[in-house]
Amino acid sequence: LLPGCELTASTKSYTFQVDEEDDSDHILALSVVCLSDGAKDECNVVEVIGRNHENQEIAVPVANLKLSCQPLLSLDNFKLQPPVTFRLAAGSGPVHLSGWHRIMHREDASFEVDDDLSDEDEEELPPVMPAKK
Repeated sequence: LLPGCELTASTKSYTFQVDEEDDSDHILALSVVCLSDGAKDECNVVEVIGRNHENQEIAVPVANLKLSCQPLLSLDNFKLQPPVTFRLAAGSGPVHLSGWHRIMHREDASFEVDDDLSDEDEEELPPVMPAKK
């Protein structure tokens, strides 16, 4: 998605996917959806197609842009899990999408939490002394 993609009447969809062999965690965030030069004053509906927790395909409209009333929409880094498809469901665009892609390598993000702390591992704290007046 970086530096961005453009949806038009001739290119109605863009799919962002990662290599299935990659065991890293990928986060894709959508920041801004806006009409580009040459857009007509018509409703341009952009939807995101992804998978829900039951692995079923779902399509969700995320922007309805019109040159005369809302040519731009900030989505405040709307986070998505790849693979994801952006589709121009209505209108002829051009609609520009921008955002960022972050890769979290599992070995970098891993940390151990030790749940087996026993009372003998805790340090003795000194007693609280009353404040002097």
